[in-house]
Amino acid sequence: MTLAAAHPGFLSPTGVEIAFLLVGIATSGAALLTVTTRQLVHAALWLVVALGGLAVEYLLLTAEFIAWVQVLIYVGSVVVLLLFGLMLTKAPIGRSADADSGNRWAALAVALAAAGTLVWVVADAFRTTWIDLDGAAAGTTRATGESLFQNWVLPFEALSVLLLAALVGAIVLSRKAKADAAAGPAAEEGTR
Repeated sequence: MTLAAAHPGFLSPTGVEIAFLLVGIATSGAALLTVTTRQLVHAALWLVVALGGLAVEYLLLTAEFIAWVQVLIYVGSVVVLLLFGLMLTKAPIGRSADADSGNRWAALAVALAAAGTLVWVVADAFRTTWIDLDGAAAGTTRATGESLFQNWVLPFEALSVLLLAALVGAIVLSRKAKADAAAGPAAEEGTR
């Protein structure tokens, strides 16, 4: 068997590869809408779509465990935490002028540079790697779990502390706003 017959070429994609590409385009579109919308609640909901699309990509790569972790942790927990933070801080529901810092061109340049660097690094790292989608799954749940909890514990814990700090900050801001609102009318009556 020749090398060309062992590995399908770029111009003969399979159904899984076509589905991967289409889901990737939809996920990229949802991610773009996440960062470009001016309504914060809509941004959080578009983030749900983007993270869900990423979970579908994991399923197409036969990484079922990682796909379910993506759904449970990111779609289920992180987005709910963001929505609670938005509700606690009484963020505006409609369009908000505060959501635009005016640095769109600088942000676009940084985003394009980061995306180009990421694509180049991933393409260079996996240039000769082939994934056999028709064969048995390459990684077991046990191997994936051991890798996550041995090598990646610190980033997971740092993220959980960061999210907890964000939620505590939202609670503090909401209580301070309530205290300021309650003190305002009482102070006005005292000056009359």
